[in-house]
Amino acid sequence: MTSSVKDRVFTAAEQISAERRPTVSTVRAAAGVSNADATRYLKEWNEEKLAAGGQVAATPPTLLEQATRLAAACWAEASTQAAERHTAVETAWAQERKDKDQEIAELVADLDKAAAEKESAAAEFQARITALESGAKALEQQLAALGSELQEARAAERAAAGATAEAEKKLASAEARSATLEKVHNALLQRVAPEAKAPGA
Repeated sequence: MTSSVKDRVFTAAEQISAERRPTVSTVRAAAGVSNADATRYLKEWNEEKLAAGGQVAATPPTLLEQATRLAAACWAEASTQAAERHTAVETAWAQERKDKDQEIAELVADLDKAAAEKESAAAEFQARITALESGAKALEQQLAALGSELQEARAAERAAAGATAEAEKKLASAEARSATLEKVHNALLQRVAPEAKAPGA
C-alpha cells in the first residue's frame, strides 16, 4: 500500500514536472493521495532528483584528450584571428591617424595662411588710411593757405578799391580845379586883351 502510494506520487510528480514545478496540491490531486502522503513522497522525489543531478559520470581519458586538443585548436585559431584582427585594426587606426594628422596639418597651414593674409590686408588697409589721413592733412593745409591767400586778396581788393575811389575823388577835384583855373585864365585873357589893343588903335 505504501509503495503504491509512493509510486503514484512519483509518477504524478514526473508528469507534472514536464510542464511546471510540481507542488503538494497538484501532486495530491493527480495521484489521489492524502496531503500527508503527497508532502512526504514529493519531498523524497525532490531529494532523489537533486541527488541524481549531483552525480556526474567520470569522463573517459580519450574524450578528455580530444576535448583538450579541440580546445587548444580553437584557442589557437581564435588567437590567430584575434591577432590578425588586431593587426588590421591597428593598421587602419594608424592610417586614420596619419590622415587626421595630415588633415590637421593642412588646416593649420590654411589657418596660418589666412592669418598672414589677414595681417597683410590689415597692414595695407592701415597704410591706405595713413596715406589718406596724410593727404587729407595736406589738403587741409592747402585749403587753409588758399583761405589765407583769398583773405589777403580780398583785403588787397578792398584796399585797391579804396585807393581807386580816393584817386577818382582827387581826379574829380583836380578836374574841377582845372576847369575853374581855365575859366579864370580865359577871363583874365579877355580882360587883358582889350587893354593890349588900345595903344595901337
